[in-house]
Amino acid sequence: MSTRIPKINELIKAHANEIILKDLSLKSGVFVTISKVDTTPDLRYTRIFVSIFPEKEIDYVEKTLAKEMYRIQGALNKKLFMRPLPKIQFITDMTESKADEIEKLLKQI
Repeated sequence: MSTRIPKINELIKAHANEIILKDLSLKSGVFVTISKVDTTPDLRYTRIFVSIFPEKEIDYVEKTLAKEMYRIQGALNKKLFMRPLPKIQFITDMTESKADEIEKLLKQI
């Protein structure tokens, strides 16, 4: 099995994380973390899964990421030296909140 896609995922994760931290101005106390990057084998699309804290700010962060999508995409394209350049899509990662819900339900049993 090729290690190309996992390496590309790590590269995109590092650069996208840097761009979000430096270039995206969010409200004070709002944290966005990239939890996972999933690039298609043909390198056309990349899904970037983000964890958002606090959860009540999910709508705000999703709207901000959607509004700044082209600026983030452009900054990422300048850092990646590859063709084709994958088109990014942000997806909110709800894994942690779902795990908390399951844990609460298990404690109730």
